[in-house]
Amino acid sequence: MTSEGRAPRVGVLAVQGAVREHVNAIREIDAEPVEVRLPRDLVDLDALILPGGESTTMRKLIDAYGLREPILSLARGGAPLLGTCAGMILLADRLADGEAPYFGLLDLEVRRNGYGRQLDSFETDLDAPGLGGQPLHGVFIRAPVVSDLGPDVEVLARDPDGMPVAVRQGRVMATAFHPELTGDRRMHRLLVSLIGRGAGRSA
Repeated sequence: MTSEGRAPRVGVLAVQGAVREHVNAIREIDAEPVEVRLPRDLVDLDALILPGGESTTMRKLIDAYGLREPILSLARGGAPLLGTCAGMILLADRLADGEAPYFGLLDLEVRRNGYGRQLDSFETDLDAPGLGGQPLHGVFIRAPVVSDLGPDVEVLARDPDGMPVAVRQGRVMATAFHPELTGDRRMHRLLVSLIGRGAGRSA
């Protein structure tokens, strides 16, 4: 519950990508999902998820619907954000292919499709010390690779090769995998737990 005594309202950017699965995950943790297609849908949200999809298409649609500045304002106002797969690419402030960053809210560099194309999709158990220590099952679909990260970025989970696949900087988090495609709701619960808390790394 929020400080107002109501269920947290968690938006899911719904212009393209894996929307329904995130909506279901939000309901499972007793929060209220809100599908975000227009700036007015961001009003009174407590947190926002940028789902997987195709990052270039998502950029174009976010611009077309006038969502970029309202989303940045939401983040600047302290609302927690979670970007999954393509959402991680949108949040990163450096892209290895030289493309200009979009939101630039996470101090990390990513390489799109770093784990391979659609045919290279895979599932694996992840080391997740930042999420309670129990292994976290990850579904990787055209997933980005984190090729560099800044000193204030906390690694929440790593793949079997030790590469960061879930990160947090203040109230902004991102995963290279799709947490909504499994029954493990730790990432979604962590997102909700950050509502109203300080933006420090250990908040």
